[in-house]
Amino acid sequence: MSRNNQKNRESHNNKLYKAQNKAKNAEMERKEKLKLIVKKYNDNKDSSQK
Repeated sequence: MSRNNQKNRESHNNKLYKAQNKAKNAEMERKEKLKLIVKKYNDNKDSSQK
């Protein structure tokens, strides 16, 4: 019996796609948090200069 059968390929691909999506979502969350931090910093900077 071959190890490269349909069930094994599907299982491997599902794990691979799940890991890729997890990494992609983590990257997006980091970018969103960074945007919020920059916005908050800029708001504080602007209000302190007035």
